[in-house]
Amino acid sequence: MMKITIDEVAKIAHLARLEVDEPQKEKMAEQLSHILGYIDKLKDVDVEGVKLSSGAAVMNNVLREDELKESPGPFVTLANAPQRDEDFYIVPRIVK
Repeated sequence: MMKITIDEVAKIAHLARLEVDEPQKEKMAEQLSHILGYIDKLKDVDVEGVKLSSGAAVMNNVLREDELKESPGPFVTLANAPQRDEDFYIVPRIVK
């Protein structure tokens, strides 16, 4: 079984901008490890003779017409921005 570490949970929480305390990290590490263990078992499933399917790819009429809508404005669109300057996102510079 693949074991998820508390450090990996902390990194995922950081990337998702979630505050997770230590007891929650331990519980999440255990739960995620069990989920990945279950998924790992799927490679042992015998799929001989099972017809391939592609899920949503066979659906028809999944597209809709574009609709012109009013922008909700910067108050809503920037509400969760980690940093902002008036009506703009501030992002780390990656190109010198």
